[in-house]
Order: sequence, then C-alpha cells, then structure tokens
Amino acid sequence: MRVHVVSDVHGRADALARAGDGADALICLGDLILFIDYDDHAQGIFADLFGAEQAARFIGLRTAKRFDEARAMSAALWASLGGDPREHIERNVRAQYRDLFAAMPAPAYLTYGNVDLPRLWADYLRPGHQVLDGQTAEIGGLRFGFVGGGLKTAYRTPNEISDEAYAAKVEALGEVDVLCCHIPPAVPELLYDVVARRFERGSEATLELIRRTQPRYALFGHVHQPLYPRVRIGRTECVNVGHFRGKGVPYILEW
Repeated sequence: MRVHVVSDVHGRADALARAGDGADALICLGDLILFIDYDDHAQGIFADLFGAEQAARFIGLRTAKRFDEARAMSAALWASLGGDPREHIERNVRAQYRDLFAAMPAPAYLTYGNVDLPRLWADYLRPGHQVLDGQTAEIGGLRFGFVGGGLKTAYRTPNEISDEAYAAKVEALGEVDVLCCHIPPAVPELLYDVVARRFERGSEATLELIRRTQPRYALFGHVHQPLYPRVRIGRTECVNVGHFRGKGVPYILEW
C-alpha cells in the first residue's frame, strides 16, 4: 500500500494535481488556501486585493509581533474596499478552493488546516474526497485518525479552536495506527520554525495520545521549516510531511 501525504498546500493547485501519481490514495492535512505569502509578497489574497507593497508592510508588522498595529492597518485597508470584508475574503477564497478541489486527486482523505474555512468545503468536494475531523478511516488495513484545525494564537487565523475542543476531537479517535493532524504534537523541536524564527503552537492532547497509545506514525504539517522534521516518541515516528507549497512533492508512506 502506498499513500501520499501533503500539508500546507497554500494555493499550489499545479503540484496538487500530480500529488497522487503512483499512490493508492492521497491524504491532505489542510491549509489549502494562500492568504498571504511570507516569501513572495505579490502572492495570495491579501496581495491580490491590496498589492505587494502593502502585503510586505503587513508581514513586517506581524513578524515584529506588532499585532495591534497590523490589525489596525488591515482594518483600514478592508474599510477602503467598502462593504463587508468577509464578502471580499470569501469571494477570493472560493476562487482558490474551486481550483484546488478541481485539481485534488481521488481517492483523497482530508482534514482542515488553521487557515481554512471549513464551512465552504462541501461546495467543492468531488466524488472520492472524504473529509474527516475527530474521525477515523481504514486505509489499506490500518486505522487512520484525523484531527483538523489549529489552536488559538495571537495571529487569529480563521480556523483556530480552543484547547478543550481540540482535545475532545483527539479523544474521540481512540487507538489508531496512524495519527494525522494539521498541527504537530507539543514537542519544541517540532514547533520551532527556523526561517520565521518563532515557535508555533502544538497540541498537548495529541502528545498525550501518542505517549499513551503509541501509533506507528503521527503525521502533521503547519510548521513550514521545522528545526527537526521528525522525532521518535517511543515506537511512534512523528513526521512533518513538508511544506507542500514550497516543495511541491508529497511525503510517501508505504506498508
């Protein structure tokens, strides 16, 4: 059995269309849309609406952790467009989802990332796409568990939930052979992004589940350039499957 796993697609519909080549199934761990690109300021919804210069200024404020200034700047820009900002965002998000789900191979098992808008996915799923969140699926004789979304941070990305809600989804899985999440377990080496020079949030609930039940693998993304791409916790191999937008190739899992 061969499964390809991707995370942090962030608009790469071209590479996503090839991600399932040679695999029995594709797993996508979320963050499909590209709202703002820290590497190329001309890319993403923010730059499409306000231009690369404003995107660079906004990124600079967030990188410096001047969040109040970044929010004030963003609010002024949205006000300049007129109407409800959510309408502008949703229109652009829908355009990306349309292209991404059209490119998504099948069969595919998907869960949400922290920048996704889950309520929109049902409008674009195709036959062979299965969304799981706090749920399990049998793939090739192994039990896979899926937990989507992220935990609350100062960045206030769209799909951040409380620690309690996240832990409830983890607990609902029970014992699994492969744990699939968007965010890593709360292991410092897995959470530090060496390019952004900051720690992302990880889950204590998934770390506890890994220690208690020892799945074969724990797969995740979210941290684009991790200090450590993988660590072992007991018998569990914890693997960051890679920044798909940057690399354009999936992680391969065979058994």
